[in-house]
Amino acid sequence: MARTKSSSQWLRRHVTDPFVKQAQKDGYRSRSAYKLIELDQKDKLFRPGMRVMDLGSAPGGWSQVAGRLVGAKGRVLATDILPMDPLANVDFIQGDFTDDAIVQQIHDWLQGAKFDLIVSDIAPNITGIDSADQASSMYFLELALDTVRKTLKPGAAFVAKMFQGEGSDAYLKELRKSFEKVSIRKPAASRPESREVYIVAKGFRDT
Repeated sequence: MARTKSSSQWLRRHVTDPFVKQAQKDGYRSRSAYKLIELDQKDKLFRPGMRVMDLGSAPGGWSQVAGRLVGAKGRVLATDILPMDPLANVDFIQGDFTDDAIVQQIHDWLQGAKFDLIVSDIAPNITGIDSADQASSMYFLELALDTVRKTLKPGAAFVAKMFQGEGSDAYLKELRKSFEKVSIRKPAASRPESREVYIVAKGFRDT
C-alpha cells in the first residue's frame, strides 16, 4: 500500500528525530523515555524502593525508566490493553485498567498498600478528527484520576500526558481538588508542534 503524504512526513521526521536516535543508542524502547527522565530531574518524582504504577504502559518506555529509578527494592506495576515485553523490576497486567477483573488484580498486587507514584503517558488511538481525539484523551484522563483517587498514597504524586484543548481547563480544576500543587510541563522531547503537555500533580489529598 502506498504511503500517504502525512505518513511519509511522519516517517521522515521519526528517523531524523534526535530523541529517537538517542533512545536507540541508550537502549530505551521509545523516545518518550526522555520525557519522564526530564520530568523526574525537574520534579524529583522517583526514589529507590518506591511502588509505582504506569497506566497505558506499552511499549514500555516509561516503565523502563521507572524500573531503573526504583531499583531492585522497588517495584513498578504496568498495565495496558496491548502486550508488553518483560522489564527489570516491572510487573505487567494486560487489560483495560477500568475492568473489574483488572482492578481486582491491581488491588491483589498492592496487598492492602497504595502507590507512591502513578504515571501515565496514555493516548487514545488517533482518528484525525480533533474534537473526537480530544474527547477521548480527556476521557482517559478522567478514568486515570478515578484510579488515582482509589489507589494513590496520601501526599504522593501523579504524572500524566494531557492534550490542551476542550476540557483540559476543567480537568485541571478538578485535579486541584485532590492535589496540593499542579504544574504543567513541556519536556524537550515533546515535539513543539504537539498540543501535548505533562501534568505533575503533587501532594495527593485522600478525601
